[in-house]
Amino acid sequence: MQINTDFTRPVTIRGDRYHWVPSTQTGVERMMLDRIGDEKARATTVVRYAPHSSFPNHAHPGGEEILVLSGTFSDSTGDYPTGWYLRNPPASSHAPFSHQGTTIFVKLWQMRETEKETLRVDTNDPTNWKMIEGRETCPLFCNPFESVSLQKVPALNLVCDLSLDATEILVLTGSVKHDGITYPQGSWLRLPKDSAATVTAEKQGATVFIKQGEFANIECETSL
Repeated sequence: MQINTDFTRPVTIRGDRYHWVPSTQTGVERMMLDRIGDEKARATTVVRYAPHSSFPNHAHPGGEEILVLSGTFSDSTGDYPTGWYLRNPPASSHAPFSHQGTTIFVKLWQMRETEKETLRVDTNDPTNWKMIEGRETCPLFCNPFESVSLQKVPALNLVCDLSLDATEILVLTGSVKHDGITYPQGSWLRLPKDSAATVTAEKQGATVFIKQGEFANIECETSL
């Protein structure tokens, strides 16, 4: 399966135009944002668990990155309500489930083999937020290849500098504008380095997940 695999081209998906498809497990649905591979894939996906649904234990040879968007996501390491950010390194495994139901943003097989540490960040904790260049920011992860954060973007301000690196933006609250089009909550934008366009918060401002760095186009073997 090949979905939005040309990383030199911009991709934008509105949050009000999701197309949910069933997964291999009853009660778990997916909105595929980009994907290289079938059930074993390098993938960026929004995954929706119905109450009392689960996945059997499985490995993530290429690592797994999760942001909990609603409800509570759980596995053997704990329960993670809305706002938690998780990184499970390459070669990790788990059996995820949700008692009450949850929606999560997931990135698979997008970590380097040198990444070894498990990471958990509660973005609801005010001590995890800092003022950086005049903006409330919750740093989530940073290495020489990528940086990940949540940012509260004031009304009519630029979301970020798109010339620095390839950029992914997930709109968590509010809305942003790109190329004259409004992207509401849940929207996802993937823009190549040196993009000539701009992304700005609209009048109510926006809280966004931002990832900037190298987006490798990798054939792989993992499962969601």
